Parts: sequence; C-alpha cells; structure tokens
Amino acid sequence: MVSDLVVLSLLVALGYLSGSWLGALTVCRLAGVGDPRLAGSCNPGFSNVLRLHGRRLALATLAVDAVKGMPVLVLAILLGLPPWGQGLVGLGVLLGHGYPLWHGFRGGKAVASAFGVMLVLTPAVALVCAGLWTLLAWRVHTASIASLTSAAMAPLASLWLAPDYALVVTAFTLLVLIRHLLNIRRLGRGDEPGI
Repeated sequence: MVSDLVVLSLLVALGYLSGSWLGALTVCRLAGVGDPRLAGSCNPGFSNVLRLHGRRLALATLAVDAVKGMPVLVLAILLGLPPWGQGLVGLGVLLGHGYPLWHGFRGGKAVASAFGVMLVLTPAVALVCAGLWTLLAWRVHTASIASLTSAAMAPLASLWLAPDYALVVTAFTLLVLIRHLLNIRRLGRGDEPGI
C-alpha cells in the first residue's frame, strides 16, 4: 500500500514536471519570434500563438502541449493504476501546464494538454471534444467559446463513451473552466479577442 502511494506520488510529480514544459515558449524561441506571454492575450498557448505568429507555430505549440504528458500517462497505465490514479497523473500534467513553478505559476489554459491527456485515457471523448472545438472555432472564430463548450461537453461524452473516467474528466473540465475565468468575464463584456 505504501509503495503504491509512492509510485502514484512519483507519477503525479512527473506529470506536473512534464506539464510545466510550455510548448509555446519553446516553439517561439526556436522560431526566433517574440515571447507570447508579452503580447496579445499574454497566454502561452495555441490561440495566442495563432494570433501572433500564424498557423504553423500554433500547430507546433498544440502538438507539444498535447503530447508532453503522454509518456507518464502511458507509464501509469502500464503500471496498472486504476482510472482515478491515472486521472491524478493527468491532473498533475494539467496543473503543471496551468501553474508552472518555473514561470511564476503563470501558464496556459490547459486545453491542448487536456486533449492530450484524454487522448491517452479516453480517446473517443478526446476526439468528440476536438471535433466540437474545431467546428465551433470555425463558426464563431473565438477560441474561448470553443474551449469552454467542448470542455463542458467532455463529462457528458465520458458518461456515454468512458464511464469509468467520468469523474476524472469532470475534474479536468473544472480546471479548464477555472483557467478561463478571465475569458468568461471578457465574453460578458463583449471584448474577447477572436482567432
């Protein structure tokens, strides 16, 4: 029992460490462009990189943020952690992305990271949410509306497609919603930037 707790704690810590690698910073640095935390929405994520530096760098940012937590999640599955334990590791990834220690706890909104985590744990739910996000982003041209709606749909989709992970996905959704509180206020005022 103690060893199981130690393994879980180590995996959650590894999840946090992997999550705290902000893809936007690495991609923008390698491309020789400005730090996305200093312009636009000042968010180190896909949408702000898209607005500031275009589709190519935004997609690279999305890829890094989606895959960075996958190795530790696969390890959690291989070690036989139950769904709630895998969920804690995934939550560690999202907390690392949203609140990275080395960046003054100022990270991204965790949408791309949540997609990557769910792609490992609940692939069908991840694909449904990605499809909904893409459709809404295309129709309303506002990343936060697409993110908030697809995040809100995730627990419902998990009840249908991955019921063992419903509570885990609900926790992911709550974190994504908390990370979007400023966006929700801007949406209420009508001054949320588009993409």
